[in-house]
Amino acid sequence: SYLKKVSSQPTTGNTSQPDKGNTAKPTVITKTVYQTTANLNMRTGAGTTYKTVITIPKGKNVTATEKLGDWYKVSYEYSEKGKKYTKTGWVSGSYLSEYNQYKNISGTYFFTKKASFLYSVPKQQGSTVKLTDGNGLYSTRMVINSIGQTWYEVTFNGKKLYVSANDVTKVAPQQFSETKYQVKNDAALYAAPGSAHNRLMTIPKGTVVSSSLNIGSWYEVTYKGKKGYVHSAELAKYAPAPSSGSSNPAPGQSAQPNNPSSSTITETGMSGRTFAVRANLNVRKQPSTSADLLATIPKGTIVVPTHRTSNGWYKLKYAGKTGYVSGDYITEVKTGAPLDGQRDGYQFIDLRTQAPVEAGQINKYIQSYVQSTGKQSVLVNQGQTFINVGRKYGVNPLYLAAHAIHESAFGTSRLALTKYNLFGYGAYDAAPFVSAYRFSSIEESIEYVARKIKSSYLNPSHPFFKGAFLGFRTNTLQNIRVDESSEGMNFYYATDPYWGQTIARHMANMLSYDSNYYKSARIDTSVPSSPSVPSGSDQFPAGIVAVANSSIPLYDKKAGKQIATLAKGSTFTLLEKTNDYWIKLNYNGTQYWTNAIKLYDYRTYMTVKNLGSVTATALNVREKPQGNIISQLKLGQYVQLKLTKDGKLEMNGSWYKVVLANGTEGWVSSQYIIRELQ
Repeated sequence: SYLKKVSSQPTTGNTSQPDKGNTAKPTVITKTVYQTTANLNMRTGAGTTYKTVITIPKGKNVTATEKLGDWYKVSYEYSEKGKKYTKTGWVSGSYLSEYNQYKNISGTYFFTKKASFLYSVPKQQGSTVKLTDGNGLYSTRMVINSIGQTWYEVTFNGKKLYVSANDVTKVAPQQFSETKYQVKNDAALYAAPGSAHNRLMTIPKGTVVSSSLNIGSWYEVTYKGKKGYVHSAELAKYAPAPSSGSSNPAPGQSAQPNNPSSSTITETGMSGRTFAVRANLNVRKQPSTSADLLATIPKGTIVVPTHRTSNGWYKLKYAGKTGYVSGDYITEVKTGAPLDGQRDGYQFIDLRTQAPVEAGQINKYIQSYVQSTGKQSVLVNQGQTFINVGRKYGVNPLYLAAHAIHESAFGTSRLALTKYNLFGYGAYDAAPFVSAYRFSSIEESIEYVARKIKSSYLNPSHPFFKGAFLGFRTNTLQNIRVDESSEGMNFYYATDPYWGQTIARHMANMLSYDSNYYKSARIDTSVPSSPSVPSGSDQFPAGIVAVANSSIPLYDKKAGKQIATLAKGSTFTLLEKTNDYWIKLNYNGTQYWTNAIKLYDYRTYMTVKNLGSVTATALNVREKPQGNIISQLKLGQYVQLKLTKDGKLEMNGSWYKVVLANGTEGWVSSQYIIRELQ
């Protein structure tokens, strides 16, 4: 009664559920990864009348290759009882969301190598900004988008944008001895290395400036209190007026270093300083390019000089020979590399092997720490869990235990005790406690991380693979990674250059290293699918007030449709944060969801006024400062800090006034409260 016939043949464009009689042909699309937003039936055809092949759980990844109307032909990989299966069929696009994989990286400069566009999203769509070649962009986050392209998240003139990896080349900053330069002509000082960045001021011709860092062709200088970058073409090494009897170098040229044969070169002893070789580097008999060649040190090698010469060369021993190398091609670093070249140890075993370790050996090491410190630990008697999970995914269980011990302080950290998060997984430096994943159990935490690491860092086909061993990282003194001198998991997983060393030391403390065993140990090359994000979340107390620092899109549900926008400056109430970084909030009496607030940079999006978390094992709540105890808060518990009428925290000296879940108000010492997301 309520239908009107408008066409005798349904078309691809006006039906999302073609029936078995539909003759429309699917369209081939670029291979795209999606994530399911609900439990989703895969069917033999593009419509609900077709037979169900399998139900794909919410949060799983599928790969689409064809489309018909609003239906997608996808492949779904899963494991069952140790075997891998792949199912192919049709699913409704209403329950798919494009899957972009984000990964924090060490701060890296990328320079445009051609005229390039920056996009508002990690794909070639959305608003754009065009850049010429030779402009530097700084990134701390990489994105592999739904169609497998690699992008970098950058900030340009205050906006967060994305640039394709195909359009840029990585450039490592070079640290060198402070050198004076003279500006050849009036030169622009830019806020970042590149003429597309904000111009800070003009440096007049003839001005002498100093620099000890260059990034590509750009030199970092400070002029009139402003730090910025000047292009190398605008600078010449400064040659001061010569003393009597000296010849004056031509304008724009630097004075040449003294020739070893014509003047005395002094040497100053040094110790405990390590350097990375930034290019294949000649070792010479004397500190001069004209001296005899003794050897060539490969790029990336770590060296430990014993002396520095007055003309900028370094004395060292390499391949049994003592000689000199130019300081222009080495950078002082902090590194976890073995300085003696020894690589036979836990730091370099293949982590896809099994260790001949027993649960009791792991338990004894943890229990010894607990007894000596008197601290509570969630890792007590968990040795067998590490062994079981290690066997399940083909990951060395001794390594898993050592990794958890290192990251969680033997299971005594606040994250371990309150969120069962043993590996600091999901924790960003800006908001480590709130952003970290919340697991339901110790077993879930260990299993998730073991599977995640095996499918990424230990997977030769994954972008994060730099060798299936702990390895080491090498950083400049400015904490910038030196790529050619970094290896293994430590390359991407941790910014601490000694991370691999430390975990190897824990492994050796539990079980002495056996070189012969690992020479013949079987390597498990199986690669599990990446695990879905666990379903945990952080529930916040009522009355947590926040202010939007930028415009924020609001959705009716997680992965739903946008139904409103939170304007910059608006006040809202924070309710919940899930492990997949969706945030639930209340705005003008209505509950919304958003995933636009990035916790690794939360201040760009919001400021929270009164959220605290407890750092004490048990924190007394008192009726007044130093008064009678009226309640108690637990370790890691979130608490609402009371605000005054003008929106400031209500305090009495070093005490916070708090509002408990039942509405009771009391006082707690600020010594045991961390202000979160402030």
